[in-house]
Amino acid sequence: MNPDAILRHPIVLHPDSGRVILRPFIPSDPLRVANILGRALELSEQETESALAVLREEFASRHFDYERSLLEHFEMVKPHIFTQRPLSDARRLLIGALFSGEYALESAALFNPSMVPHPDQSGLPQGALRFVMSLRATGEGHISSIEFRSGTIGSAGEISIDAISRKVTMPEILPNPSYHKEIFSIKIREMGLESDFSKTVLAPLADDFVRSDLDKSIESVRFENTSGATDLAHTIECIQWLADSNYEIRFDARLGLSERIIFPVSPNESNGIEDARFVKLTEEDGSAKYCATYTAYNGRQILPQFIETKDFLHFRVITLNGRAVQNKGMALFPRRVNGRYAMISRQDDENLLIMFSDNLHYWNDPQILMRPAQTWESVKIGNCGSPLETKAGWLVITHGVGPMRKYCIGAALLDLNDPSKIIGRLREPLLAPDGIEREGYVPNVVYSCGSLLHNGNLVLPYAMSDKATKIASIPLDDLLKAMTA
Repeated sequence: MNPDAILRHPIVLHPDSGRVILRPFIPSDPLRVANILGRALELSEQETESALAVLREEFASRHFDYERSLLEHFEMVKPHIFTQRPLSDARRLLIGALFSGEYALESAALFNPSMVPHPDQSGLPQGALRFVMSLRATGEGHISSIEFRSGTIGSAGEISIDAISRKVTMPEILPNPSYHKEIFSIKIREMGLESDFSKTVLAPLADDFVRSDLDKSIESVRFENTSGATDLAHTIECIQWLADSNYEIRFDARLGLSERIIFPVSPNESNGIEDARFVKLTEEDGSAKYCATYTAYNGRQILPQFIETKDFLHFRVITLNGRAVQNKGMALFPRRVNGRYAMISRQDDENLLIMFSDNLHYWNDPQILMRPAQTWESVKIGNCGSPLETKAGWLVITHGVGPMRKYCIGAALLDLNDPSKIIGRLREPLLAPDGIEREGYVPNVVYSCGSLLHNGNLVLPYAMSDKATKIASIPLDDLLKAMTA
């Protein structure tokens, strides 16, 4: 299509190293922990108060509820304290600070965006749309997390981003998350852990159970099997790992979207939450929720996972099941097709596949949808987010990797009633890295994790070379004509 029809908006979301969270910083060696505690306990009360005053002056204004976080970190090392004498509030806070550190969430990059309609569309001018944008933020050690921005698309297509807070905070991890027994059991089988022990643990649990129910059942099985069998210990360890990988988090409703950060929680995402592809999923009864697939990374392996939320305050994080849950780039359709859920995926790091399921969390039997066709995508192709429904068909924004590992963004059109059929496809890239877009942590890359349609335009947020984020608008009719010409 005509490149002149593509509007690159003058908005650039750059990483800001001043946006920091407070994290525990606790040595793994118990002797070092004891040595640090010993030095803190040797201080006089006046020295303690003086040191704490300096910390408050330097750090309190950079964080929400700074002292609460310090006390939480104090509780983590409290079992190592070798005196039972009462400690003053100031000493507890200072000890918490000795085992704390700031982490700059986006010091390296702010990229790979996805965009969905905001759950609150009240108070807008006619023809305007409020949106939520998710972003992959990467900091020290290349640990990735999910950040959010909000903004508005005006009736004439102009885009504005809401004010971005300098402060960010992590959510509360709910202590007693819920689980679906059927899905939990499927994952146990997939992990090769189905045994008499696992069946005994799961047997007394209800169809929907909570973590405390699981813990009670585990303790009961342990008590009844006092021989300490190695198989039992391994099974219980893996069941607990699976439970830890399915969790719930909740933000304070007073926090703005840009102040909320989803940082790795479970062991399988300890090195990063990558490339969340958010979509508004509308069920056949009209109910809706926001879902996202993302890649969990533990430093050795990747694992596709799933997020659900209705309000961007309370999130459920869920492991996915089935033989097709592998590789990167799973993207859910925004509604069922012929009564079944549908997903675009990439199983072989080369082609695009499609699969269908009756269960949102269980995926099997993918089939090839699209193979590389043009030189600019001849190394491999993937999706740039969930398909978008148009009258002409399902619009899939793709990415292609070609010579010199250059990433370009393309598009394809799928049949509305049978999305396994391609009815249109761009021969040339829709977007290619240009000018400053070529320079970054990974050069020569444009990439997106999800776009939306509004007032006859495709609104496409995209990353520039794994560093920063921009937004483009493309007339939908022009794009559809270019795909089917």
